[in-house]
Amino acid sequence: MKLIVGLGNPGTHYANNRHNAGFMCVSYFARQHRIAFDHKQSQARIGAGKVAGSEIVVARPQTYMNLSGESVSLLMRKYHVELDDLLVIHDDLDLPVGKTRIRDGGGSGGHKGVDSIIRSLGTRNFPRLRIGIGRPAPPPNPEEEAEAEVISYVLSDFTPEEKQIIDATIPRASEAILCILTEGLEAAMNRFN
Repeated sequence: MKLIVGLGNPGTHYANNRHNAGFMCVSYFARQHRIAFDHKQSQARIGAGKVAGSEIVVARPQTYMNLSGESVSLLMRKYHVELDDLLVIHDDLDLPVGKTRIRDGGGSGGHKGVDSIIRSLGTRNFPRLRIGIGRPAPPPNPEEEAEAEVISYVLSDFTPEEKQIIDATIPRASEAILCILTEGLEAAMNRFN
């Protein structure tokens, strides 16, 4: 069983936020493979199906970003998923808008959802697909609280120009997920990084 988790915040208010790039990607992937998010389980909206010969569960945690690990750990126990069979998809401030990067573990880079998963699983060693959202412009007054600026940025919607880039990125990210399922993480890293 493979578990593919897109990170984001539930509710229509957050639907087009930069922080919901993970939700956008996993939703697109599910639609492409005719998987409906038709169950609520382990604090997540989930769908199950078969893709390229693999049994998969796609999930959008409903815990809000900072508590994503609670849902992910529950889902992993429920479906007996090993770390290598987990894929977490999330937004990344350190990548330019629309750039994707596949990693096999590592730190959170300050991402609160990834932080929560690391704490809940007790390890940093799980595969991720990162979707670049860029960084906010530096504040005019360097004394301003940088974290507040970042929070405001990730919880705001993509600009029309950024949305065009993201709309082109999501299908490519979906291809990367399929490549991970069919050819493995290393092949996908070589092709999509």
